Amino acid sequence: MRVALGIEYDGTSYNGWQRQKTGLGVQQRVEEALSVVANHPVEVVCAGRTDSGVHATDQVVHFDTDSKRSERGWLLGANTNLPDDINVGWVAPVTDDFHARFSATSRSYRYLILNRLQRSALHRKRAWWVYEPLDVALMHEAAQRLLGEHDFSAFRAAGCQANTAVRNLTDISVTRKGDWITLRVTANAFLQHMVRNIMGTVATVGRREERVEWISDVLESRDRKAGGIAAPAHGLTLVGVEYPAAFGVPATGCCPPFRL
Repeated sequence: MRVALGIEYDGTSYNGWQRQKTGLGVQQRVEEALSVVANHPVEVVCAGRTDSGVHATDQVVHFDTDSKRSERGWLLGANTNLPDDINVGWVAPVTDDFHARFSATSRSYRYLILNRLQRSALHRKRAWWVYEPLDVALMHEAAQRLLGEHDFSAFRAAGCQANTAVRNLTDISVTRKGDWITLRVTANAFLQHMVRNIMGTVATVGRREERVEWISDVLESRDRKAGGIAAPAHGLTLVGVEYPAAFGVPATGCCPPFRL
């Protein structure tokens, strides 16, 4: 049978999602925990690989097994064997044609900025601290220029291995609540470092170092060097993966996206 899971994790201590030859990936810990419950080696496939230091409230994975366990058994058994910074939020049996990566229709990320003069002790690994004033209205206006299907080469990492840089960005917003600025973005898929590079470029506009129209110039250039810096990984969280309703995958994952 094929089983899907929703996973929440703090990426601070991990070298990204993927199992590593050197270093520790979240995938390794998840597979080790599930293998104990299944009583056989388990390999999982994820909806989207997150980078070192990036978090998730709703990563989706699937695995195949001959072991018969209840949904409660998989959930409690996995969490018993996982470290405190990784947690399974839901378990759902799925059909054999479900694929955590290829069946997904969209992914959503949230990037969080703490915009004030003083840093935060509690949120130092959850948000990018920017002490310079940021104009959120300009940031939001600039971000809207990225909506639609484009070649996002200017926002991909140099080492990105995707076959094409074309992605369809269906929703993006930048909002402020007090000292907190939140970028929310949804697309069919993302390139390596794409959200972080978008955030860094939008923040450049927010500092009034570049005009709003500049982000269109960056996009059209298809040159990574034309844009802003890559925002730090620790401000980024994978908050949602959508699938066709026919698969019966829960629409809400391990915990709801942060509302800041």
